[in-house]
This record gives sequence, C-alpha cells and structure tokens, in this order.
Amino acid sequence: MRAPLMALLMLSISLAGCMGGGDAPEQGPGDADLSTPAEWQIGQWWLYTFSTPDWEDDSARLVVAEDDAEDGTAYMLAISSEREAKRHAVLNHNPFLGRITHDNLSAFENGEAQSVLNFPLETGKSWTFTLFDIDWTTEVIGSGSGQATMSATSTDGQIMTYTYDGWAGFIGSLIWYDSEDSLQLRMVLNGNGFNHTGNVWFIRAGDIFAEEWDHSAGAPDVEITDSFFVGDHPSQGSYDQMIYWLDAEMGAGTSSGTLTLRDHQSTSMLGRQWGQNAEESGNLGTIPYPSGDYTLTITQSGNSYIRLIVAGGLTSSWEL
Repeated sequence: MRAPLMALLMLSISLAGCMGGGDAPEQGPGDADLSTPAEWQIGQWWLYTFSTPDWEDDSARLVVAEDDAEDGTAYMLAISSEREAKRHAVLNHNPFLGRITHDNLSAFENGEAQSVLNFPLETGKSWTFTLFDIDWTTEVIGSGSGQATMSATSTDGQIMTYTYDGWAGFIGSLIWYDSEDSLQLRMVLNGNGFNHTGNVWFIRAGDIFAEEWDHSAGAPDVEITDSFFVGDHPSQGSYDQMIYWLDAEMGAGTSSGTLTLRDHQSTSMLGRQWGQNAEESGNLGTIPYPSGDYTLTITQSGNSYIRLIVAGGLTSSWEL
C-alpha cells in the first residue's frame, strides 16, 4: 500500500500547483517562498476533494472568513456549504476548518495550535504535533519548485504524507493510512483563488456519542438501551444543534432493526424502522437546541448493522 501511496502523492503534488481556479495567482519565475507562511486574505479559497472510509470524492471549498481571530493572531477558515459544514463537524475528518494561526498556519485541536507545518520548510527538518488525537513525528523529505513534502509517522505504525503548496499558500495534498494500511483520509487540492462571494459557515463541534451495533443471524433478538447527556461546549456555551450521522444495513429473511432517540421529556427526537434488505447510508440530520439527557433504544434481529454518531454544534456564518 505504501508504494501506491507515494505514487498518488507525487501525482497530487504535480497537479496541485497548476490547477488554481478563478483568479488564483499563476506561477511565475523562480520558486514560491517556503521560508515563511503565506499571508491569507478574506475571501481567499481552496477547493479540495476528500475521501474517507465513509465515502469517496466529496468536494469542499474552504474560505477565509476572518483574518483577526484569536486576538489578531489567527484566520478563521470556513466552508461554502452549510450541509458540508455539518458533515465535517459530525465526522471530524477535516482538521483545517476553524482557526488557523498566522505564524505557522497551524490548525487547532483540543484547544491547542498544532504545527502540522513548521516554517521554514527545509529538507531534513523534523518536529512533532498532534492531529486526529494521534501524536505524530514528521520530517520534510523534499522541498523545491515551490512545494515541500512531509512524511509523518506515529508510534503505532500509522503514516501521514502531505505537501505544502507554496503557490496556493496551503496544503496541496494529505494522505493518511492507519497501521493496517487502511485509507483514513485523502485530501487533494483541486483549485484555489481569491474574492469568494456568498455565505460561508463554520460549526464548532463537540463529540457526544458514537456507537455501532452488529447483529448476526441465529443470535437471539436484542433490545439495547443507552443514554448520553448533552451539556455545553467546553469553552463556547450552549450548543445550538445536535448533528447526527446514521448508517443501517439489514440482511434478508427476518432481519430487521429499529432506533428511537428520546429526550428527557420522552419526546421522540429521532426514529427509524428497517425491514429485510433495507439500507440507509450516511443519513445526515440535525436536532435543534439540544440539552439534557437522551435515551437511545435499539432493537435488532437477523443480520443487521446500525451505526450512530452524534456531535453538538455551534454555528457561525459570514456573508462575503
């Protein structure tokens, strides 16, 4: 798997710098600067394609919404689709939404700026950071022609290889494989430019609940009850919505499943019922103004699989 990874990475490096869209700056003589981070402007944008275990080739346009966040030390990077903002919030696969520091274009995780990039980007330079709740050690394995390539590893054998595109002023590509060589994220730059107009969104999210239930034919029918509590964001106050991601797959014959989510007043907030051969993949939804205790009831028979992910969200939007 690692050889195809590097081949794909080198292809994405060659494409990322020459696919700028709209009014993106064209490559001129010499190299783009790799010694200092790019200076972004409000309305500057990057179009990426994301692939994860949940789907392939999902496109998202990231847009600079503010340039004076964190007391003037960071940008605010938002997204041009509210639905995509919700999906990115609940699945938590895009670390580059939200605050990005001026000094190193560092993304925030768990309230701390993480130096995925560390300027100047010089071959042989190494450092550490945390991303996706994983501690990484990274090294610049190549730089030139306005681009730098980093290779990061974790102690449990995961690998993340990524590039900085000096012409675009941001990540050119990022590919992450876990310790079993399973692709967790592929992120490739398809275009970039300036002067985005329209609404953009950012949802500050907090993980609330994530579970999956896999039932085999021949096993006794089951009813499972679980619960979770929705409080406030650790630093930003009450959530304005609860975002959920739901997958279900039923087999043939007597296979079936149900899911019911009720609030502390026993009001049904989410309900599903599936019969044989039913399938529901990547259903994204919201529950407004969540708070308090929630009770979840799952029933299963035959071959049935159900997965539910829930996050709390605080929504910000800008009109550019």
